[in-house]
Amino acid sequence: MNTYGVIARFDTPVALVHAAEKVRDAGFKDFDCHSPFPIHGMDDAMGLKRSKLGYVIGAMGLTGALFGFGLQTWIHSIEYPMNISGKPFFAYPAYAIITFELMVLFSAFGAVFGMMYFNSIPRFHHPVFYSDKFSRVTSDAFYVSIEISDPKYNEEEVRSFLDKIGGTEIEVLRDEN
Repeated sequence: MNTYGVIARFDTPVALVHAAEKVRDAGFKDFDCHSPFPIHGMDDAMGLKRSKLGYVIGAMGLTGALFGFGLQTWIHSIEYPMNISGKPFFAYPAYAIITFELMVLFSAFGAVFGMMYFNSIPRFHHPVFYSDKFSRVTSDAFYVSIEISDPKYNEEEVRSFLDKIGGTEIEVLRDEN
């Protein structure tokens, strides 16, 4: 049997936030908190840094806007210059719509693919799903999971630590194969 980590249940969202702070302060890095709804302050409690996704979206939006503006400039000024109603070849006010639309399109692609990259999606199965008790997390349970890949992981020490900070239903995650 392969071991993947340890999970522990907490009774309330406040208890989960306090547990996350204690796990973070104990020096664990590869842990996660599971809740049926978002909990305000959980990012700070877990010690998570600000997401880089906004920078990716901004860079992709700027790339799209520059591509749209550059493409229209090249087409109207260099490749197919046409004198339409006496307008100059470089009639940049008319480029606003396509520039904006390509900025939005590239930003959307940056958001979707950036989110997939930063969240390691697609991941079809996570080891926490080996636990039958964990299925309650979608309705009324709050769990902390510490994975075996954490540098400080020692099964007995993690179990006693989670018990000490108020965790109940502590379970070692193992596959059944």
